[in-house]
Amino acid sequence: MQQIAQNTLLVKQKARALGFDHCGIARAEELTEDAYRLEQWLQKGMHGSMQYMENYFDKRIDPRKLVEGAKSVITLLLNYYPAERQVADAPKIAKYAYGQDYHEVIREKLNVFLAEVRAEIGDIQGRGFVDSAPVLERSWAQRSGLGWIGKNGNLIHKQAGSFFFIATLIVDIPLEYDPPTGDYCGTCTRCLDACPTGALVSPTVVDGSRCISYYTIELKEQLIPSGLQGQFDNWMFGCDVCQDVCPWNRFSKATAEAAFRPIPQVLNFTTAEWEELTEEGFRQIFRHSPLKRSKYAGIRRNLKFISK
Repeated sequence: MQQIAQNTLLVKQKARALGFDHCGIARAEELTEDAYRLEQWLQKGMHGSMQYMENYFDKRIDPRKLVEGAKSVITLLLNYYPAERQVADAPKIAKYAYGQDYHEVIREKLNVFLAEVRAEIGDIQGRGFVDSAPVLERSWAQRSGLGWIGKNGNLIHKQAGSFFFIATLIVDIPLEYDPPTGDYCGTCTRCLDACPTGALVSPTVVDGSRCISYYTIELKEQLIPSGLQGQFDNWMFGCDVCQDVCPWNRFSKATAEAAFRPIPQVLNFTTAEWEELTEEGFRQIFRHSPLKRSKYAGIRRNLKFISK
């Protein structure tokens, strides 16, 4: 037991040293209730054209099928809340995309994390994930005491809000497990009331196929349905409305991660400057940005849609 306690302390110290803001640990086991909810969500078609959400269902609900002999799921939160804001007339971009692509930043941290833990504890089998594998990150974050799933579907930390990236490290060693926290949304419905497209169909249930982030990032078709005209509130890439209105985000503080400092053009480009941007210019400026997920053509499509 003493060794488990020492290993747990080491893991949390390493997390802090690498710049992660919060670290929680849960026992690796099948997520039975989450499996039912995910199945219902998929059957209702709330994933839209995101067919990849249907893949590897068994691995999504059981980390032991991702890492042989898995015993612990370590969840890490990295704050991305920016200190700066876009100029008033700029096409809106979700705050998570202000700086460098989080996949690149966090993947490197996870590799270092696992290497350093191995160096001190010994031969550990494990894999790190950041929004790129069949892992139910928010469920594991909730199980490990890092917050609760808010009515907007986001993980909310009681002392720090919801502007966090979630990373997961699944390992084959036992650790001390953190107890889950309660749900503190209460009777508040600000996010449900504020969603521009009605994508928050009920508390904690997000119809992804109606979300502005889905249309501006995930939808690969050239046309956004005309029936949504005028509902995007000038959002060109992603949407933060349900987080911006959440009372718990009054506790959000500016990120200390240098890689997430805003790209100047994200803050300052006007609609006209976006319209004048060439494809080559887009590739140079945003080569390390999450905006490249929509590609130049997608950004042009989104801009045209919200500018009509």
